[in-house]
Amino acid sequence: MRALGAEPELEISFGTEPPQMKGLKARLPLPGRELSKSDVAQTRGAADAFALRLALHDDKTHATYAPPGSSARSIFEAAEQARVESIGANAMKGVARNLEAALEARLAQKGYARVRDRNEAPLSEAVGLVMRERLTGRAVPDAGKAVVEAWREHIEAKAGGDLERLFDVIKDQAAFAKVTRRILSDLGMGDELGEDPDASDDENSEDEAQEQSENSDGEASESSEPQGAASEDTEMSEAEGEDGEQQSVEIDSEERPSRSEADETADGKQPWRPDQPFGGANEPSYKIFTAQFDEVVSAEELCDTEELGRLRAYLDQQLQALQGVVSRLANRLQRRLMAKQNRTWEFDLEEGMLDAARLSRIVVDPMSPLSYKMEKDMNFRDTVVTLLLDNSGSMRGRPIMVAAMCADILARTLERCNVKVEILGFTTKAWKGGASRDKWLQDNKPPAPGRLNDLRHIIYKSADAPWRRARRNLGLMMREGLLKENIDGEALMWAHNRLIARSEQRRILMVISDGAPVDDSTLSVNAGNYLERHLRDVIEAIETRSPVEILAIGIGHDVTRYYKRAVTIVDAEQLGGAMTDKLAELFDEDTGKPAIRGQRRAGPKAARKVPAPAIAAR
Repeated sequence: MRALGAEPELEISFGTEPPQMKGLKARLPLPGRELSKSDVAQTRGAADAFALRLALHDDKTHATYAPPGSSARSIFEAAEQARVESIGANAMKGVARNLEAALEARLAQKGYARVRDRNEAPLSEAVGLVMRERLTGRAVPDAGKAVVEAWREHIEAKAGGDLERLFDVIKDQAAFAKVTRRILSDLGMGDELGEDPDASDDENSEDEAQEQSENSDGEASESSEPQGAASEDTEMSEAEGEDGEQQSVEIDSEERPSRSEADETADGKQPWRPDQPFGGANEPSYKIFTAQFDEVVSAEELCDTEELGRLRAYLDQQLQALQGVVSRLANRLQRRLMAKQNRTWEFDLEEGMLDAARLSRIVVDPMSPLSYKMEKDMNFRDTVVTLLLDNSGSMRGRPIMVAAMCADILARTLERCNVKVEILGFTTKAWKGGASRDKWLQDNKPPAPGRLNDLRHIIYKSADAPWRRARRNLGLMMREGLLKENIDGEALMWAHNRLIARSEQRRILMVISDGAPVDDSTLSVNAGNYLERHLRDVIEAIETRSPVEILAIGIGHDVTRYYKRAVTIVDAEQLGGAMTDKLAELFDEDTGKPAIRGQRRAGPKAARKVPAPAIAAR
């Protein structure tokens, strides 16, 4: 791997987690003890893929041509990986066999062989496989044929001509990137490409030449004018320039979000946002174009019982090592909760049971008071906890596996402590808007339509359902094609309103997400901060005007800029510890404290009196 990648300082390790490379540190899949040929080929294939990327890929060129749109970027990334792997496969037969074995294993692990239609087949995966087929002449692996066949006719009809040009520029990354951008335009993603990097360079050079000529003309005209008039005009223009510049800077600072602070994730990638200014004070509040196609559905309705069982078994198999760690953390939380729910002791009393720790006082002064203790019951309020899981496409892989397992173990643990738990998920029914966008197009594209996608809110476990009945439902998160876009604001409203309807004295909402709200369809026709601004409004309303206690955990994404009570973790493996720690902190607070100031019990009627216009039900 070091030789093929031309990088002698590369550090390599093996593990059971998915293969990954950051900088000069690579983690490869650990082969079985028997070292079967298939296991060795898969490990070598992952190593060859990383090595070819190191040797043939330039990050600066890639960043120059990469599109800002999330869907277009995923296809662009798949195309570049297909390019570097195809070069290695065409040059070395052994590398070709290794890469094919690793690809077959990855496709099989994701369950692409069970794909039935386009909704379950990612377009980026299909384009990458078609490109590999064109560049190497090798057939698509069996595990990926269903994905390719679902999209082949569409891809070749729209971009067949540009696909033919890929092989001619396979060794030129910049030229290959330009052809890939044309393919994205052919596939109807021209609005996600952003500005043409080559055109911007030409425009900059033309602007500089024009500016130089204008400066020279200005100097010549100034020399021909009287000195007094010239100096007076110069002073006025400088003053106007300073005022104008200051005003434009203030507008930019108020209206344009900071990419580095607002959108950058831990791995350096940024979710796509259209380059539009923030709306003004007169812009209408958050609205929904149509809720006709939205659905609130239980996990059993999206998948049959047999498949849920298979998916649950797959989830358990993938997280065997992690399950022990999270179980130990959950047991620790259980002991703390059970201790709070049972009894405690009051010390330094004048009567009661003799406190053995205070015997020295009796020895010194037999008449000494405050040497007794008494047992008392704890005031542990009736509690319900809602776990709201981000089911967006960016959670695919390890993060969603860990989130599902942690939610499962915490639900079982809290149930033992008589704390009811509800597990919810949120995503959309389709990419790129679905039926809502089709209706918008049929209505001749009315301006500022608001949210423009079909919501899918999933109930994995209701608060009143026992854990044993809902256990299999969490396997649904492993189903390929389920995870799509995330519209966090409305999901929070939905989960909050379900909690408000509960009769428990204490209600806790824990949100687990890995990024800001992103829905390409909505953001392409509204202000760039439309979803994020709504999310902030909903969070502010819950935190200040609701009896619900809300906290958030961000996976690789800083959520502390949204939530007052939040924590950010870098790796998904830290999720179990973060969830148990934050819940323990909440329960360690004064459990006798009323939910709202001046109220001992905040039931549904009391909660509805709290002014919270941003949390009104749809």
